[in-house]
This record gives sequence, structure tokens and C-alpha cells, in this order.
Amino acid sequence: MRRADARSNRDRVVVAAREAFAAAGLEVPMREVARRAGVGVATLYRHFPTRTDLVTTVLVERIDDCGVQMRRALDDPDPWRALSATVRGFAERQIHDRALNEALLGPGGFGAAFEEERREHARALTVLVSRARAAGVLRDGVGVDDVRAGLLAIASLRRLPEATSARVIGRVADLVLAGLRA
Repeated sequence: MRRADARSNRDRVVVAAREAFAAAGLEVPMREVARRAGVGVATLYRHFPTRTDLVTTVLVERIDDCGVQMRRALDDPDPWRALSATVRGFAERQIHDRALNEALLGPGGFGAAFEEERREHARALTVLVSRARAAGVLRDGVGVDDVRAGLLAIASLRRLPEATSARVIGRVADLVLAGLRA
């Protein structure tokens, strides 16, 4: 019975950390994560001895989710729908998951731990752009670097106040897509 309780506590900590990091970033105090999980701080540290252990566990899930989304896009037979869904999904993550890009692109060592996944996602984006170009749905001269520039523009807005971020990020995503489309 104890193992089931321990597993349940660990799962609650991961869920609470995922939500806290997504909403407020990676600097959420560990005490706050424990409070949200309904466990004591000692229980949290028993499962995750360091903040890095907890952040990495949450990021593995988030990176895996991104990989699933990229594979779905690659499986989509409509090149424009696949590329636009990728851009819109990226925009949604900026609105609802501050921790992901903060960890991957910000200061700190988390990005290096996911270098292979980042390369895999970059390769997938290159394929999506190539397919869209071959289908004639992109403006002349638009390449993967242009799409990346649009994604960076969207990512730069993730620190806006929550009340305006969804509207502004969504609008910028629309503008990026309009600028890419033939």
C-alpha cells in the first residue's frame, strides 16, 4: 500500500509542478509546488531531491508532447494545415506554458539536456516548410529561417501580462501566417 501512496504523491507533485511552472515559470518556490500538490515539502524532496530533478521531469513530458505534435504535423497530408497548426501550437504554448521556452531558450542549463529533441523538432520544421514550399502555399522566397523568425517573434511576447498575452500572441501568430502564405 505504501508504494501506491508514494506513487500517488509523486504523480501529484508532477501535476502541481507542471501547472505551477506553466503559469508562473520555473522559479516557483518548491514550497508552493508542495502546497499545490497537497504534500509536505519533505515528501516533495524525497521524490525530487533538487529543483533540477523536478524541472527535468516536467520538461521531459512537455518535450514529448511537442514531439507528438510535430509527428502529427508531419503525418498531415495538407502542407499548409500542417505548418499553420505547428505555428499555432507554438503560439498556444507561449500563452499557456511559460516554463517550456523559459527552460529551453532562457538562461540556465536545461536547454542542453534536450539538444537532440530540439534538433529533431528543427528537422521536422524544415520538412514542413519544404513540403509547403513544394505545394506552392508559401510566398516566393520564404524558407525555414523565415518561419523560425516568426516563431521567435511569437516567443518574445510570452512575458506579456496574462490578460493581454492570449490576444496579442494569437494576433501575431495570425500575422506571421499571413506573411508566410502565398
